[in-house]
Amino acid sequence: MTDAELGVPGVDRPGPAAAPVSRSVTLRATAILSAFDRDHRCLTLSQLSRRSGLPLATVHRLAADLVEGRLLDRRGDGRYEIGARLWRLGLLAPATDLRELALPHLQDLVTATGHTVHLAVLDGASALVIERLTGTKTIPTRHSPGGRLPLHCTAVGKALLAYAPAPLLDEAVLDLRRHTAYTVTDPAVLHRQLDDIRRTGLAQSAQEHRLGVSSVALPVTGHEGVVAAIGLLAPLTSPRLPGALPHLRTAAASVSADFLRSGLPTLSPE
Repeated sequence: MTDAELGVPGVDRPGPAAAPVSRSVTLRATAILSAFDRDHRCLTLSQLSRRSGLPLATVHRLAADLVEGRLLDRRGDGRYEIGARLWRLGLLAPATDLRELALPHLQDLVTATGHTVHLAVLDGASALVIERLTGTKTIPTRHSPGGRLPLHCTAVGKALLAYAPAPLLDEAVLDLRRHTAYTVTDPAVLHRQLDDIRRTGLAQSAQEHRLGVSSVALPVTGHEGVVAAIGLLAPLTSPRLPGALPHLRTAAASVSADFLRSGLPTLSPE
């Protein structure tokens, strides 16, 4: 048995929150599926139990059901991974349509600027990256599609937060976690930044989430308000980011216009 299965401290950290004792079967199955992420693609039953906060016997039973439904696959070594059926169902989400609609404009933006481009939407109290294209004259980024970014210290996050529903804004302000020495943790300062974004439309972040990285972002609008944000990432010392703003504005305006013409539904932040 591996160290991870034995529960050695530091080997396999639990998920963000332990599962409540009383949950519906659907919510418990969702907790198991949510145990997977980019750094935990294959998990044992013990790891699924720890990361979901559910008893091992419950995980064993529900994992078998999820395998039977082809939402999980069980490998030859006994570990579990996300099944192809879940991937296929995920492609039906509105975010996939938005990504496909925006992709040609994102590709043009990368070509014009050389910088890495993010397309993100609200997902609860975080920004969900639904597309990332890497530029040729930029720095590597850790956030692939499906990754989440904090709202209060990234450019795409601030662009979304500035136009978010009031309850979500209140929730985000309660958790201004520090990521670097430059992260804004004062709610009054953040509110001033959000006011500036509503006035100018432009969100900015300089080393607030990651040292040495600056980013700018603009919202994508639909019939019911902001539906996404497009951001550019560049090294802090890059002289090319200010010159990229006209290209970013063109991309955001083009995606907004295409979204309005498409008739696609506005994505829910929840």
